[in-house]
Amino acid sequence: MGQRLLRTVLALAAVPALFAPGSFAGASDKSAVPDFIAARDEVVNILSGFVRIDTSNPPGNETKGAEYLKSILDREGIPSEIFEMERGRGNIVARLKGNGKKRPILLMGHIDVVGVEREKWTVDPFGGIVKDGYLYGRGASDDKGMTSACLEVFLLLHRLKVPLDRDVIFLAEAGEEGTSSVGIDFMVQQHWDKIECEYALNEGGMIYAPNGKVKYVGVATTEKVPRGFKLVAKGTSGHGSVPRLDNAITHLSAAVAKVGNWQPPMRLNETTRAFFSRLAKISPPEEAYLYAHLEDPANGEMIQEKIRTANPTYNSMLRTSIVPTIIKGGFRSNVIPGEAEATLDVRAVPDEDIDALAAALRKLINDAAVEVIPPASRGRPATPPSKLETDMFRALESTQAKLFPGTATLPLMLTGATDSAQLRAKGVQAYGLGSVAGDRERASVHGNDERISVEGLGKFVEFIYWTVIDVAASK
Repeated sequence: MGQRLLRTVLALAAVPALFAPGSFAGASDKSAVPDFIAARDEVVNILSGFVRIDTSNPPGNETKGAEYLKSILDREGIPSEIFEMERGRGNIVARLKGNGKKRPILLMGHIDVVGVEREKWTVDPFGGIVKDGYLYGRGASDDKGMTSACLEVFLLLHRLKVPLDRDVIFLAEAGEEGTSSVGIDFMVQQHWDKIECEYALNEGGMIYAPNGKVKYVGVATTEKVPRGFKLVAKGTSGHGSVPRLDNAITHLSAAVAKVGNWQPPMRLNETTRAFFSRLAKISPPEEAYLYAHLEDPANGEMIQEKIRTANPTYNSMLRTSIVPTIIKGGFRSNVIPGEAEATLDVRAVPDEDIDALAAALRKLINDAAVEVIPPASRGRPATPPSKLETDMFRALESTQAKLFPGTATLPLMLTGATDSAQLRAKGVQAYGLGSVAGDRERASVHGNDERISVEGLGKFVEFIYWTVIDVAASK
């Protein structure tokens, strides 16, 4: 065990007891209330130590993170297992047994993180530093914060000896950031018996708090599906001193400009229709009008354009999105290349017809020199949304009403992608959650100076805990 990891584990041992004296009547009492201040302090300590373990993907090295989490579970006397498809790419699973009356619930997050541009951070991205009420570091929000919060709830249930009608499973997985073959795909295909469940709570949502005040609790019930396209332009190579009408870069640039300014038509589904309907009820009148009249035959296009300008995230929730992200072409300033290529980050609504989308792009570009190439494989599966009429979603709404009165629970279609897709493909009702976050915290995900609110993380633990109690505790 490394010295840094050892120091963190020893520090965890010094965390005060997590239950206030006299705060609960007994282990079987549903009203038992943990000391959530102590729980907040512990989860911050866990997360700080977790962030210090560099699990940037590539290469991942998730087993180091899994071993750190296992050391905490071991200290509590909770058995756990690490599963590796590739050496160093570990996934860890632990289970609290229930009486089997109901199917299990899975609390999950991922261990790997995206890389960093160290020179653009104002703090050590792997320092786990706490300052001014925030914990900074790569993975603080995506996704070690979620993983740590799930672990903390798991520890609380164990320490309280809460009688359970369901098994509660904890999963921290590898490879979410682009290499799911070693993570959720591996676990689903080869170790499904270890994580099989009725419900899953995963990343993907947020307790949205602009300007420090909670506006709504967003729960991801579905997500857009990555379906990357390529545009390839071909022409005649030659000397840069002689302009050519078939210059591949010129044709590609024109095609990219058309695609970048075009939007596929709006397509609402059960999740997004409910999201905007509920959002209208808690928004100022001018915004509420926009959200309530998206399908207005007379003003719908004008309303959508206003949303596109004012809120790119909401605009992306309305439709399949297409964003040019990479352009390649040429190798010398005085040589006209014979070929140029652009990558399009396509995030499709779950039921998008990819072949029809490709045909629409070809018609839009209208250039025989530019080839539109759909994805060779479909990657994450496109699945129906998780349902709103379930015990889990009702429990999330109930907990929101108790912890954040005067707000609302909004079902989200996540514009990104998570490993909930593979679970939904197996019939699991998976719901994406997230800690308390304002616009600054949302913007830092995959960005520089990623951070999470200390108080918000504590509240997030409380939110997950009471939701799990509602759904899993013996009545």
